[in-house]
Amino acid sequence: MQNTAVVILNYNGKQHLKRFLPSVTSTSDQAEIWVADNGSTDDSLHFLRQKYPNIKLVELPKNYGFAEGYNQALKQITADFYILLNSDVKTTPNWITPIIEAMKQDPSIAAAQPKILNTDEKTFDHAGGAGGWIDKLGYPFCRGRILDKRETDTGQYDDPQEIFWASGAAMFIRADLYHKAGGLDGQFFAHMEEIDLCWRLKLAGYKIMAYPQSLVYHLGGGTLDAQNPQKTYLNFRNSLITLLKNEPATKLLWLFPARLILDGIAGIRFLTQGKLLHIWAIIRAHFYCYGHIRNIAKRRQQTQQSVEDIRIGEANTTGRFEGSIIWSYFVKGKKTYRRL
Repeated sequence: MQNTAVVILNYNGKQHLKRFLPSVTSTSDQAEIWVADNGSTDDSLHFLRQKYPNIKLVELPKNYGFAEGYNQALKQITADFYILLNSDVKTTPNWITPIIEAMKQDPSIAAAQPKILNTDEKTFDHAGGAGGWIDKLGYPFCRGRILDKRETDTGQYDDPQEIFWASGAAMFIRADLYHKAGGLDGQFFAHMEEIDLCWRLKLAGYKIMAYPQSLVYHLGGGTLDAQNPQKTYLNFRNSLITLLKNEPATKLLWLFPARLILDGIAGIRFLTQGKLLHIWAIIRAHFYCYGHIRNIAKRRQQTQQSVEDIRIGEANTTGRFEGSIIWSYFVKGKKTYRRL
């Protein structure tokens, strides 16, 4: 097997390392295991040196966030394939081989993910499910998870499928393409960065795949809890930036105003729930984009250049739902992937 590196980014996550590293070390014989420490202030590093002396370490001087933390760490790790694995993920036997073998056989597969269930071992995880999709308006969803509704896993999505984005909780990616495509957008800090990266790869003609015969379990909420307004801010802000970087300019002329209206409706929904800080988070997200439009335009140019640098064909749109997931969910009542 070609050289594969499992890379776990850690920030003050000793409790996750204690809970989940035993599964990773016992099921990942085919790969080197690395922990990239994002300037932790707890005793994570001491714990790793004492309990897991065979795990390789990258020690970053400060907390760069999820996106830039990986960028900084992966500069120091040489491999053919990277597996970006969250510190709160439990792995299972034979979770690596099926995906790496598939990627070796098909050079057009740039990235892939396993089936990701919640640690309750019954429902699909919010961050990836059985593969990430995106709708016409730029809202992401998954096989097994639409908006906040997570399905119970009954094997209904156990077929390998080409998708639009692979979850950052357990992303397999070719190392050379990671670097040539520009890596994760460090200015995102966290949330949506894997979608932005996968979008670049799709624009260059590559495939993103989901292989459910590989299985992991994800606790979730390790970076920010779902009820944290900062999570809402990052999700809305980074979603808008992702569109501005990757969608055609002609589409943005109608798409961005449409998203302004829909994000306003989301704010009204938060109002009915009494979540006033989340409304402010949406407002902050929009004003960030307006105030940083020159910076985002520069990043768009960089995106276009990196896409051309790795291009192998026409843009690959597989994994895009040509309708609106919000309309399908709330108006048509289609709350599962199979009903779309």
